[in-house]
Amino acid sequence: MAVFRVNFMAEALGRTVPLTVILPTDKVYFGDMQRREEGKPYKTLYLLHGIVGDDTDWLYGTRIARWAAEKDLCVVMPSGENMFYLDHPDEGNMYGEFIGRELVEFTRKTFPLSRKREDTYIGGLSMGGYGAIRNGLKYAETFGAIIGLSSALIVDETLLIRNPDPKFPSDRQEWKQAVFGKDLEAALRTDVNPNVILDQLLKEGREIPAIYLACGEQDFLIERNNAFADFLKDRKVPFTYVTGPGAHEWDFWDRYIFRALQWLPLEEGAAGRSSGNVGLEK
Repeated sequence: MAVFRVNFMAEALGRTVPLTVILPTDKVYFGDMQRREEGKPYKTLYLLHGIVGDDTDWLYGTRIARWAAEKDLCVVMPSGENMFYLDHPDEGNMYGEFIGRELVEFTRKTFPLSRKREDTYIGGLSMGGYGAIRNGLKYAETFGAIIGLSSALIVDETLLIRNPDPKFPSDRQEWKQAVFGKDLEAALRTDVNPNVILDQLLKEGREIPAIYLACGEQDFLIERNNAFADFLKDRKVPFTYVTGPGAHEWDFWDRYIFRALQWLPLEEGAAGRSSGNVGLEK
């Protein structure tokens, strides 16, 4: 699996940003091994990290590189800082536009990626799960599928509750206002709330991406993920939701990103050997 470390000027963010891309272009084929079709573009998963993470998190926390190689899948991992992949026009940080438009355009120009919606997916964990759901729905014309693992679906009435003893930056009301908007009650009725976007898509009769959700049974976000699943069910939106043993930790995300890749409409990659001798002879 080839790993690319990219720095590029992002117009939506007004600065140079880092990007990690894993792409199975380094497979070596021996003898009569079945080879990948020459010039065939790669399906792509845009994979978002959680709070206090960066663009390398998935690479070091899971076996995503191995599984992407087996599936001939390109995985693009941007850095979203701690801003929940939302637009902040006052600061010139348009993270939502960056994820949903500019990042896709840039990577398609730079790497041999499919431009088809049905070959383009977005996923993430925790904060990144929220970002994948929100931006996957907001840019539904771009993404054919959404993966949300342990998604931080915190844009609900609990957002208004002030924590009397904040121990983490995201517990502070000032941080919530900086991320979701100064008027938090009003934010619940805007496209900061994935439920609002989904209802708008349904009203307009637009196609909704396929949705895969997973959350650990011991995860502190389980009730919020249950609530979103109930919302989808109430709206009669097709989705897959799985739970299992696990907390808010990498062991769970490692297991379930593998399962999510099995859920995606991916082909088994052509046999070959890549860095690390990944792939089986057929």
